[in-house]
Amino acid sequence: MSMKRFTKHTAAMFFCVCMCLTVLSCQKSGAVESNSSENYETEPDSTNMKLTINGQEFNAYSAKTTAADEFFNLLPLSLNMSELNGNEKYAYLNGQSFTTAAERVGTIYAGDIMLYGSNCVVIFYETFRTSYSYTRLGRIENAAGLAEILGSGSVQVSFSH
Repeated sequence: MSMKRFTKHTAAMFFCVCMCLTVLSCQKSGAVESNSSENYETEPDSTNMKLTINGQEFNAYSAKTTAADEFFNLLPLSLNMSELNGNEKYAYLNGQSFTTAAERVGTIYAGDIMLYGSNCVVIFYETFRTSYSYTRLGRIENAAGLAEILGSGSVQVSFSH
């Protein structure tokens, strides 16, 4: 009888250890997906941008990446951005190549401005999880209403200082 109780106790302990390891590994992998402001310029005098979409202005701030600096140096810039997947607008800058620092961001947030590859600018207007890698360019400060302003088709977006 005591051997049976010992076996049940051991099995219960083994189960608890496995569950704890599973929880800890999930927390560890979640920590990688940070969309905190530490990756973006937030100082009042930083390289802030304005986006104009269908007459509506949005303020954005730059990411702390070389690609963001290179993009900022091209402004003012007007892009005809195409629709993709019901959550983003994109435009290729043909003849242009940015220094990439692609990372698996885990979660894309509405208002993120990213670089896909070395020359595709993407504005996201929905929040969702992704396994794709992007280089951060910036983030729109207040993305409320962004999806409605961008609409369902192609749209002209002007970036300026």
